[in-house]
Amino acid sequence: MEKEVLVQLHNDFEKSLYVSEDTGTEFWLARNLQKLLGYSKWENFAKVIEKAKISCKNAGFEISDHFLDIRKKVGLGSGAVREIDDIALTRYACYLIAQNGDPSKDAIAFAQTYFAVQTRKQEIIEKRIAEVERINARRKLTLSEKELSGIIFERLGDGQSFGRIRSKGDRALFGGKTTRQMKERLDVPRGRALADFLPTITIKAKDFANEISNFNIKRDDLHTEAGITKEHVKNNEEVRKLLVKRNIKPEELPPAEDAKKIERRLVSEQKKLTAKAKTLGLSKKKQASKKKDV
Repeated sequence: MEKEVLVQLHNDFEKSLYVSEDTGTEFWLARNLQKLLGYSKWENFAKVIEKAKISCKNAGFEISDHFLDIRKKVGLGSGAVREIDDIALTRYACYLIAQNGDPSKDAIAFAQTYFAVQTRKQEIIEKRIAEVERINARRKLTLSEKELSGIIFERLGDGQSFGRIRSKGDRALFGGKTTRQMKERLDVPRGRALADFLPTITIKAKDFANEISNFNIKRDDLHTEAGITKEHVKNNEEVRKLLVKRNIKPEELPPAEDAKKIERRLVSEQKKLTAKAKTLGLSKKKQASKKKDV
């Protein structure tokens, strides 16, 4: 995500912040958040909100403490005014919405971090977004490898063939270096996966090659180890060519922080956020208000 985009998103979220006059609690309005998170239809966004409410309940919180139904007045083009339904959302509620949103949207990725951190310093947000992006990429790689493994086993009936094919794919991606050699170079602990210590761009490169292999193996109905290996090696070679063309050599990139360590840290932050979740503390008869009227 470009820094300019981050700055703009940060400013937009800050401008949409409201504060309860009664409790001083920060909150956002769902209708505003819908636009900030890139949802054009309220019906689609409402489905995400419902999932977030379930997550809130499962975490042991009262839904009404974090999702407060309100009515607000909006101006019409004719100059008339009408009331519409809206929802006042705590920071925690917004975080749950972001967690249940479409991860392909840049605004969702930003919001997951924005509402999780206890401070809104730009550098902290940028760092955490990079960590979230890497963990999401690692999870996606796990899924594409699982799919590839399943396809290979279904067609070859050999539980060891996936390891052999993946190893040859790695060698193609890393310019002739084997998986073992890359583990030694990156000082990967014994018994740990190489991907847990690869930078985000390499993780995504491996995932992209897997996705192409999965598609082509099924499309071309490949049923031999030689044919599947050839296909997977070719895809890794092509991905490598693209990277090298942009002056990126996967085998020369420095190791990244242990993905499992990052994941544990993110989970810990989420638990802290849950523990510190502040309720709106507003009467349902009252409408949410900012420092000035909505």
